[in-house]
Amino acid sequence: MHLKKLLVIFRGINVDYFDPSTTLESEEDNLLSSWGVAKNKKLILMPGRLTSWKGQEIFIEAINLVNKELGHQSFYAVILGSDQGRNVYTKKIKRLAEQYRLIPQLKFVEHCNNMPLAYKVSNIIVSASVEPEAFGRVAIEAQAMEKPIIASNIGGSNETIRNNETGFLFESNNPESLSQKIIKVLNLDESRLKLIGIEGRKNIIKKFNVEKMCFSTYSEYKKLLN
Repeated sequence: MHLKKLLVIFRGINVDYFDPSTTLESEEDNLLSSWGVAKNKKLILMPGRLTSWKGQEIFIEAINLVNKELGHQSFYAVILGSDQGRNVYTKKIKRLAEQYRLIPQLKFVEHCNNMPLAYKVSNIIVSASVEPEAFGRVAIEAQAMEKPIIASNIGGSNETIRNNETGFLFESNNPESLSQKIIKVLNLDESRLKLIGIEGRKNIIKKFNVEKMCFSTYSEYKKLLN
């Protein structure tokens, strides 16, 4: 049987918009202040709309496990996203946070108009989806912003993250696995974190840049038409 060659053109993001050099320190301070987060602690960010398959419950369970190992309030965590009217789920995860006494260590923020800034003020980005993401923008955007990403080992993340080089994969739907990866990244030294960030941005510019996506698509159609 003759197999035709396949070409994979990855989706892309605007790497000029998601660029760590474009934010101002004063903007960063203002954002942290609006979130009620002090600058003297590390910040773990989980962006994404509030819905069960995005894994906010897994994240809260993992934060509780990290606290048991590192002590309460050695860092802040922010769940950033809107429930888009699914307020039953929001109440459920807020109750879980209260049950684990994570208030005020864990902040719930509904909107942020400047996502590059949100990534910039954070130390670790988490994507904890319990169902496969077809692509997973969070992992791409975090790498473009030179931030370590910890993501479920399902779906798009397996292709967009180079495990242990540009980010870290944990066992999907497993709070224990996520907590251990968070502790690992919290304990990394600055030079290793910087290297992960540099490799992450290089990875996105090379493979997931929107200009590359458009050019590759145009070139392929041109070849086919010829």
